[in-house]
Amino acid sequence: MPGSLSPWPVVKNGAKDHPIKTLQYLLRARGQTVAVDGVFGPKTEAAVKGFQTSKGLSANGIVGPETWTALVVTVKKGSHGDAVRGVQEEFQFRNLSGDPSKGLQVDGDFGPKTDSAVRGFQHALSLDIPSVAVDGIVGPITWQALVSGMLSF
Repeated sequence: MPGSLSPWPVVKNGAKDHPIKTLQYLLRARGQTVAVDGVFGPKTEAAVKGFQTSKGLSANGIVGPETWTALVVTVKKGSHGDAVRGVQEEFQFRNLSGDPSKGLQVDGDFGPKTDSAVRGFQHALSLDIPSVAVDGIVGPITWQALVSGMLSF
């Protein structure tokens, strides 16, 4: 029986660590001014509410499936900016060496190394979830798998 995607995480004020930096990069990619510090504090909550209001969502400051779906930005080879940093942050989260210099660099440039990491992640997912395309494009399905922590140990 094929597997399924893990659900979008629900995060709110007080949350720390994964996937808060990714959330903060995505908020920045969507025009919100917020520091990327991995802590969901009052400023991140205000940015979430601002984003939710701009999209006609309930501005409750809680990031659940509806907010994640509106927040993610499709990126691929050649893309640049904070949404790419969010993807790269997900691979840094999965870097088990403990040495940030050994993992995928968070530089905002979707180049060959990011493309290779995304394709490898998609391939691993596709072994369990046949509907996952191995195309190097980080769209809603790949984003959901990343931020929900799939294939991280």
